[in-house]
Amino acid sequence: MDTQAPVIPRALFVFSVLYGGMVCIAGVLGVKQVALGPLAVEAGIFAFLILVALSSAVAELFGQRTATSLVRLGFVPLLVSAALIQIVVALPHDPGMYPPAIDAFPVVVGQGARMMIAGLISYGISQSLNVLIFSKLSRGEGRGVWLRGIIASVISQIIDTLLFISISFFGERPILGLMAGQMLTKVILSVVLMPFLITALVALGRRLDRA
Repeated sequence: MDTQAPVIPRALFVFSVLYGGMVCIAGVLGVKQVALGPLAVEAGIFAFLILVALSSAVAELFGQRTATSLVRLGFVPLLVSAALIQIVVALPHDPGMYPPAIDAFPVVVGQGARMMIAGLISYGISQSLNVLIFSKLSRGEGRGVWLRGIIASVISQIIDTLLFISISFFGERPILGLMAGQMLTKVILSVVLMPFLITALVALGRRLDRA
């Protein structure tokens, strides 16, 4: 007897693919520190803000449970990519490889175990918290998407910074100044970028499903 495969909404499929890609690239981009006027932040924040906007848009369009499942499934590409990076770094390089890249590659893509654990913990908690806050602020009315997106993003970004920096650097270097600078930059970026990101993604999701 034939069984019909479940139909996945087009928007959910597209957002899930994009979400998996952003999970993987966020850590790679985070190697570079970018200067935004007087502020400095790791470049991975741009991918992470897209993750926040995607999970919020999925919560708006398909509900909190689906968005929470998306966050949990994000651990799959995150763990697989981390494992592949460690394998590739451990493998011997080709003697003909471009010499500067031999030393640069492990620095760019490699992370210590402590930072990897910090990344997993901060990702899971902050993204789940973002979905929870965004959904609870709705009160079933579905209004103020951009404002709910800002509030949820700001809180989740603060928690993400607290967890990641504490786990990664506590006992190794002063962390209060580092935390303050990172939090300030992430809050500003959330306020400036989140309204546009989440509004655009929700509109795109509705258009994709109408098509």
